[in-house]
Amino acid sequence: MRYLFRPPGTDGARLLALPWDQPLEEWDPELLLEVPQRGISRHVVRFVAEQGAVFALKEIAEPLARHEYALLGEFEAEGLPAVSVLGICVDRPRGQDAILVTRYLEYSMSYRYLFSRPSARQSVDQLMDTLVVLLVRLHLAGVFWGDCSLSNTLFRLDAGALAAHLVDAETAERHPRLSRGQRGYDVDLARERVGAELLDLQFGELLPAGVDPIEVADSLPLRYESLWEEVNREEAFRAEEQRYRVAERLRRLNDLGFDVGEVELVTSDEGARLRVETRVSAPGQHRRELFRLTGLEVQENQARRLLNDLRTYRAYLEQKSGAPVSEAVAGSRWLSEVYQPVVDAIPPELAGRLAPAEVFHEVLEHRWFLSERAGRDVGTTEATRSYVNNVLAATPEELTTPSVIATRP
Repeated sequence: MRYLFRPPGTDGARLLALPWDQPLEEWDPELLLEVPQRGISRHVVRFVAEQGAVFALKEIAEPLARHEYALLGEFEAEGLPAVSVLGICVDRPRGQDAILVTRYLEYSMSYRYLFSRPSARQSVDQLMDTLVVLLVRLHLAGVFWGDCSLSNTLFRLDAGALAAHLVDAETAERHPRLSRGQRGYDVDLARERVGAELLDLQFGELLPAGVDPIEVADSLPLRYESLWEEVNREEAFRAEEQRYRVAERLRRLNDLGFDVGEVELVTSDEGARLRVETRVSAPGQHRRELFRLTGLEVQENQARRLLNDLRTYRAYLEQKSGAPVSEAVAGSRWLSEVYQPVVDAIPPELAGRLAPAEVFHEVLEHRWFLSERAGRDVGTTEATRSYVNNVLAATPEELTTPSVIATRP
């Protein structure tokens, strides 16, 4: 047998003692971790936990495993929204398939959960738009997915919004640029698969009444074309509009979840034409800024919300002291005096149901709601107590992320 592991090598070394020579479906259950939010797979998939980290193991034909291993490595290096690959085990005895190892996407949710929960009727549009953003991002990177479906996607909450991540790249192909025909074919495949998956949910009485599977699936191509046009179109405008129209265009792309690369502005006597290179990597301006100030690693929308609260707290500190407060000092004090007390207030039995940054975002939302109702600012402490007792406690236990489950006594 041979093992191929990507850096850091310590992650791969944790798994070397596993019985790689045995068929995955015959592994001792004591070695495995039950994951409540696992999706449906046509392959044998198992989960293991080592030192608090959770890994997904998929048994698959060796050529496909090598192909997916290479592609997922490229995606991670480029910042594309996909699961992180760790390694593969090949040349297993008795002609067994290879095993592909990926890191579990913490705090992720399957489409089956999102569509079957009571509030799914309000989230169908959001879920489909999120899937389309993922598909557009991949197409901009020259990736033909070939198997775009809800089953091959995991979703994570990001300050109330959703972020989608690819979890299966077996059929994916990489090209310098996709033709319109390749993109259209990928979109058609996605529409068919999404329709079939939603019909399956409807048959199992897991789809809320009023959600039409065919109607939802048929909306996917329209959503895709609208977003593709938005992120790729050139704009023409008068010279006197140049300053604010450029800023408006860049802000619109950022709001859609895309970073901006090179900006080309061609001017003439008739006016100006703007062409924007849309980057395919996940936007990270706010994430990098928050990490610099606090050391927290969160998602982009979460980072934007946390930075807003940090800046408000910095203004409060300056008003209270009557003197300027540096970014570094404000970041350190906000982390220890505002953010961490909220996280520490989560009782052990509720830990892991939502990411800490998502909890903090929801506490801020809850504080606003309580303050509006009370006609005064109730403060973060009171809002946190109320949120934990009335909102977080009602969050389904099956959302608990596997790394927390693995570390429980």
